[in-house]
Amino acid sequence: MQYSLVELNQMGSEEFTEALGAIFEHTPAIARNTWDDRPFSSTADLYAKMVTVVSAMTPAQKLALIQAHPDLGSKAKMAEASVSEQAGAGLDRLSVEEFDRFQFLNGEYRKKFGFPFIVAVKNHTKTSILEAFKQRLDNSPETEMQQALAEICEIARLRLESAIHN
Repeated sequence: MQYSLVELNQMGSEEFTEALGAIFEHTPAIARNTWDDRPFSSTADLYAKMVTVVSAMTPAQKLALIQAHPDLGSKAKMAEASVSEQAGAGLDRLSVEEFDRFQFLNGEYRKKFGFPFIVAVKNHTKTSILEAFKQRLDNSPETEMQQALAEICEIARLRLESAIHN
């Protein structure tokens, strides 16, 4: 469902959290904590305030946010938005070879970093995602945690823009 900024600014905390709780994967607390910063002057303002909430999270909370995301190309149960986003990049139609490649890279990535590989799939194709996997496996854990959070914020921006109409 889409909302206007006027509607969002007028919502109570519970209604606001229900409306935007899925912007950040399985982490409605970000919407709940952003509600206090109303009114929002624009979608960009609301997004910036949500990112500020993420930035203020503890390292353990940030790790939990990262771990709330599904593996790419997996058959695991995932949030509706993730299903749609992965389908848009063709990850729901992988050949057996592609599926095996994604599962191998997901496993290598998790083994090295302890959390799932995250990329804003709306900005990618299967090929560019596989390239990103290869490049990012060379990152340090600290660099990769920052990259994962940046990708999560980009995913959230795209979801938020889809949830708000002018």
